[in-house]
This record gives sequence, C-alpha cells and structure tokens, in this order.
Amino acid sequence: MKYYEFVDKEPKIDGLVVIEGDEPMLAQRALDAILDRLLPLDIRQLNCDVVEGPETDAVGRVVGDAVNAMPFLAERRVVVVRNCHRMRAQPRRDLWAAAEGVPAGNTLVLEDLFPPKKATKPEPFGQLAGRKALRIDTTPNADVRERFVHETLARLGAKAQPRVVAVLSDGDASLGAIQNDLEKLALLGTTITLADLERESLDVEDAKAWHYAQALVEGRPDEALAIAFELFANDPRGAAIPLASALANDFALLWELARPGGGAIPARHRWRERALRPIARRIGERRARYGYEAAVRGFEAVVTGRIDDPRAMIELLTADLAARLASR
Repeated sequence: MKYYEFVDKEPKIDGLVVIEGDEPMLAQRALDAILDRLLPLDIRQLNCDVVEGPETDAVGRVVGDAVNAMPFLAERRVVVVRNCHRMRAQPRRDLWAAAEGVPAGNTLVLEDLFPPKKATKPEPFGQLAGRKALRIDTTPNADVRERFVHETLARLGAKAQPRVVAVLSDGDASLGAIQNDLEKLALLGTTITLADLERESLDVEDAKAWHYAQALVEGRPDEALAIAFELFANDPRGAAIPLASALANDFALLWELARPGGGAIPARHRWRERALRPIARRIGERRARYGYEAAVRGFEAVVTGRIDDPRAMIELLTADLAARLASR
C-alpha cells in the first residue's frame, strides 16, 4: 500500500514489514509511525534494535538473534534493518532467511528502498514477501507530492499560490528538496508565489518548464521556445526531460477537458480551468490526445537515449504542436 494509505488506514502490523519505494523522507516517516504504534517511548529503548544492514557483519545471524529475543515488559520486540537496498547479494540472502523465521508476537521491519516492481537480482524483499508482509510503498506520485506540500505548508503556517502547489506536485524533485524550498520561502512571511519559487528554489527547472508548457498551449510558441532555450543553455542534455514532462501534463489536462461532457481535472489544477477549457473546446479531443502522446513519446525518447539531440527534438515538438494548436 502507498505510504498515505498506511497512515490513514492504520492496518494491522504483524511479523514482517517491508518499507519500499524510493523516497527516504517517507521511509523515515513510515518507520516512525510503525514504532509509535508498536512501542511506547518509555519501553522502546529496551525492545527495539536498529541494525544498519550494509555495515553489520553476519547480518543474518545478528537479526535472527535479535528478532527471536523475548520482549522486556512489552508485548513485542521490534527489529529494524536500515538500508537493505545497499546490501550485497549474500548478506541479503542471509537476512531473508532470518526474515522467514520471525516468531509470532515480534516484528521485523526491512527498509529496502527499491521501487515495488523493479526487477533486480536478488529480488527486492517486498517481491519475495508478497502478501506475507505489510508492504509500504514510499514512491511519490503527483497526489502524494500534493498532500506533502499541503502538510508542509500547514506545519509552517504558510500559504502558497495554487500554481506553486501544482508545479511542486507535478515535478520530480525529492520531497526533501521540496521541504527545504518551502521552509526557506515561508520565512518571507507572505503567500509564496511562483516567482518566489523560481528565484529561491534549487530545482528551478520544473517551474520554468511549467512556464514553457503554459506558453505553448496558450498560443505563444516564440515565448515557449525562448524558455526552452534558456533551460538548454544551463543543461544541454537534461533540459528536455522536464520540458517534455510539463508539456505532457498540460496536454493531459486539455485531453481530459476536451472529452465528451467536459471532463474533470485534479483539484490542484482547477485554478487553470478557466484558461484551459476554451482551448480544449477549440482543439478537440483528438488534437489534445495527439499532443499528449507526442510529448510522452518525446519524453521516453530522451529517457531511453534513443535520440542524440534533445534540443532539436524539443524544437520540432514545439513547432508541430504549435501548428496543430493554431489550426482551426
């Protein structure tokens, strides 16, 4: 289950828990939530062992001994193994042998930050465990990022423009980087604007890419290309990825709004509906879908290395979609 599902539903915690995915901040929060539920602070030190997997000799034996120990003045003992994803193959096999022998009443938590469906050798612990473990996926998607942004703003007592929330939610910065940016911008004491984010953020590419996509879909291709060229000047190889991603996001919104009946878009983008709906109505579902699929193809071509000149790809994609948007 996703991290926020675990937080909201509070499922039963039995003998084996695997924290997977690729977001360290959510992994730490998941671990904190597990320990808070299982062991009150006054007895935690006596009943919780934390093992650093890659740095522990004979990790299988160490964990096996710890997880089979009796709890002291508590209902259970909890053993946590951190950074399993950095362990070599044989220690992982030894650790898994210990994981298969957790006695009833105790709990073993494995922090194994691989994406849940990633094919690796040896297999990620989540795949080995299947339904035998409570699996908590920390991989962030747009909905996870949006909730994280709102939670962080609430904790800081800060406010942000809807477009700031949308850019941070649809981007690919780590949650740690998002938190750092918001903590810094909250010190301004005013509503955080997109200009603030572009000025202060270490990950400005997402914000500028958003401007590129907005300019293109709103009929300003020259402005869009100028933004794209600025990004390529700073990052000749990497700029195409946020540009194509932002374009795919915007055409996905247009495609949804162009569907029969008008469609509905995620709440974080509702503030843009007034501008996007007339465009969607004018270009229709077929052209909106074409734009989305073309942007996705461009993104995939860059990520997989199928093209040698990402800048030329973005130029051609921009020209193609601008022409299709302009035609009646």
